[in-house]
Amino acid sequence: MLYYLSQYLLDCSAETPWAPQFSALRLFSYITFRSAGAAVTALVLSWWLGPRVISWLRRLKFGQEYADKAEVGGIISAPHASKRGTPTMGGIMIVLALNLTTLLWAQWNTLVELTLLSVVVLTGLGFYDDYTKIIQQNSGGVRSLVKLSVQIGLALFIGLYLWERPSTRNLITDIMVPFYKYPVATGVGLIGLALAILTIVGSSNAVNLTDGLDGLAIGCTIIVSFVFLVLTYLAGHKTASAYLQIPHVVGAGELTVFCAAMIGAGLGFLWFNCHPAQVFMGDTGSLALGGALGIIAVLIHQPLVLVIAGGVFVMEAVSVMLQTGWFRYTRRRYGTGRRIFRMAPIHHHFQKKGWHESQVVMRFYILGLLFAVVALSTLKIR
Repeated sequence: MLYYLSQYLLDCSAETPWAPQFSALRLFSYITFRSAGAAVTALVLSWWLGPRVISWLRRLKFGQEYADKAEVGGIISAPHASKRGTPTMGGIMIVLALNLTTLLWAQWNTLVELTLLSVVVLTGLGFYDDYTKIIQQNSGGVRSLVKLSVQIGLALFIGLYLWERPSTRNLITDIMVPFYKYPVATGVGLIGLALAILTIVGSSNAVNLTDGLDGLAIGCTIIVSFVFLVLTYLAGHKTASAYLQIPHVVGAGELTVFCAAMIGAGLGFLWFNCHPAQVFMGDTGSLALGGALGIIAVLIHQPLVLVIAGGVFVMEAVSVMLQTGWFRYTRRRYGTGRRIFRMAPIHHHFQKKGWHESQVVMRFYILGLLFAVVALSTLKIR
């Protein structure tokens, strides 16, 4: 919105005595300036929304009074019992700041609109899931089949939309892998579509699984968002993408503004979510943020880079799959389910080993930064 307003004022003042006074508005044509503005705006908006949203959630009694089933078998650790009553659905704060800021600072195009639409859909799904948990007072929520159906349906819509448009068809039909400058496969639409769906759905659920300790999910999301802030800017810059030999995607630069807004909104939420948390993001935020990262990865033709950048999320998701699979297999084989980890997702395993919650979070942040460095190295090591 600010971009269009600035261009309108520049056009109106052109060749008039007022032109020098309005010349500073040319700054709004630069993605870097608008990204910085988006980050600051989202941060301030999150700080402003935080106390109001938390107070509103408390008045509605939207707190987590039920047990959080963090482990196969339903064993709950003592630290989680102390979190009962903390308001959830705090993801509303993040999504409001993110969407409003992006609309304010970004130049709207198809890529931005697809991303914002997806965030709204996944926020609605997460809100419904959180609301169901609160009403039922258990961690069951919406049936997994329903959640997966919505996520797959959204991812399928995005994949088919990109496939049908000539300007974005190669995002689906060509497969790019990290550390390699050329597509490893071309004209493989169905495989590319399956990869896009897996990226979006997997990322959404992986971030959701990571949301178990104060500040863990949002902090790791901020780190990955910074990686994609760099990648989206380079993908949208014709000269830079040609020099680095990475896919150039017209309009991808505007996703840099979105990533900057996500960083700002995430930092603002972390202010209230750091230990001891005043609010949890819930599925309302985690499904939307994870889905957004997956969608951005698809839109800049780098879905597999997300596996590296989001290494912490991959660890969390894999730990749950291994724990669940092994537990079910051994229960059928031996009559008693056995575990690989003391708890799953894996952050609870380290808690069980005696690590303090803050230690787990900070050490996972360090791992997240290492994964981010490796992901960014794919720009030069090709």
